[in-house]
Amino acid sequence: MAVLDDLSGFEFEDLMEDVFRNLGYENVRQAERTADEGRDVIMEEIVDGTRRAIIVECKHTGTVGRPVVQKLHSAIATFDFDGPKRGMVATTGRFTNPAEEYADRLQRNDDPYPIELIDGEDLREIADEIGLDLYNGRIEILCDETLRPYDPAADVDAPVQEAFRDIENIEAADLPVPHSQVTFRPVVAITADTNSVFETSVGVIHRINDRTQFVVHAERGHPKVADDEVATLVTENFHATVPLDTGQFTEVFDDVDERRFGQTQTEYKEWAVDRLQDYHTTTVTYTGDNNVTYNKTCEPNLSDISVQSIEPVYLPEVRQTTEILEYSYPYEYYAAGPSRVTLEDGIHRCVHCETSGVDETYTYCPNCGAIACDTHIKTERLEGEPVCTGCAVTERFALKRKYFYDEENLDAFRKEYAEMPLHEKAMENKLLAGGSVVATLLLVVGLLVIGGII
Repeated sequence: MAVLDDLSGFEFEDLMEDVFRNLGYENVRQAERTADEGRDVIMEEIVDGTRRAIIVECKHTGTVGRPVVQKLHSAIATFDFDGPKRGMVATTGRFTNPAEEYADRLQRNDDPYPIELIDGEDLREIADEIGLDLYNGRIEILCDETLRPYDPAADVDAPVQEAFRDIENIEAADLPVPHSQVTFRPVVAITADTNSVFETSVGVIHRINDRTQFVVHAERGHPKVADDEVATLVTENFHATVPLDTGQFTEVFDDVDERRFGQTQTEYKEWAVDRLQDYHTTTVTYTGDNNVTYNKTCEPNLSDISVQSIEPVYLPEVRQTTEILEYSYPYEYYAAGPSRVTLEDGIHRCVHCETSGVDETYTYCPNCGAIACDTHIKTERLEGEPVCTGCAVTERFALKRKYFYDEENLDAFRKEYAEMPLHEKAMENKLLAGGSVVATLLLVVGLLVIGGII
């Protein structure tokens, strides 16, 4: 049968390692290839509360006979594990009758080291279960779970209302309902172990014993490692995923979009191994037996890197846009229930300059809908309310610029100003009026001094 024909024996072992991990087995890893001893993959399972080791022989051949099963039985017996053990032979082909009879006899006799046989037909069924493409040996990602796109204990607009809470001159309750859209973006959380020892004639010069965990954005194109905030958001909320039910979410959001995983699980594994190999490669300086200093590049082998888990999930990216008069205010974030990581905050940003960030003070202009920083917010002369410099009508009175909502308010103040007594007009520029008083006092004092009065 044309199944996995292009894979080498080692590649088949790699694939089966991923298959078993997807089937829910724990601590799946490959045995050392340099000392196989009949054990290709080692893993564990928990049965009735007891942890049991499973030793797997992988055979990328057309027929597997009894000697292979017998050899595995001996390997199980000598495998060092404190607990029950069993075996498994996986092949792309079929088992001979003697091989099947031998395995059956172990089961019937309650042998302490039973062996399960998985042939090509079994692999077809497993393939359907985990999304394995039998013709190229790659495992597709089958995922229908997402982090929560909003806090179920609060309104979906709660993050926007919270963001507006520290904007001066506007109440969150007065905000229009924002347009909301959610994009379910695929990510994978990868855990991998790297174990390497580098030796020379002087002994061990470098050792790597590291567990690496990272989250990868998994859309089309080259995978990209997520930053620490996003990685923490994902890993801390894996326990709180919900089914990705597009129909359900269209009742909550105005627009719903779902992106596809750009690569197979196998490809993400290969990418992660290559990345970790580069990451852990380093140059070590050591002194040889002849007291000469040497430099050696220590690069772990691909077989030194074992991917322990690849966990896919959808990460909701929520974008809520609030339209207020002449302006639109986007607020975009990755969501995981009540937790979120902000991607774009168009609320804490002055519409007239580059000022942004939650540490600044912003004020809402009811005349045009602008949110502006202190530099671009003035007090409307007639109403006594904030107005931004972008929409205000201005004119100088008593040499001081005054700001108005519109020409109508400016005309009204012109009439009011024309009827003011002189001292009130002067007070339209308090700095100038104060300076005039000081100058007058100084003039009076000077005259009194000159006249000898004081």
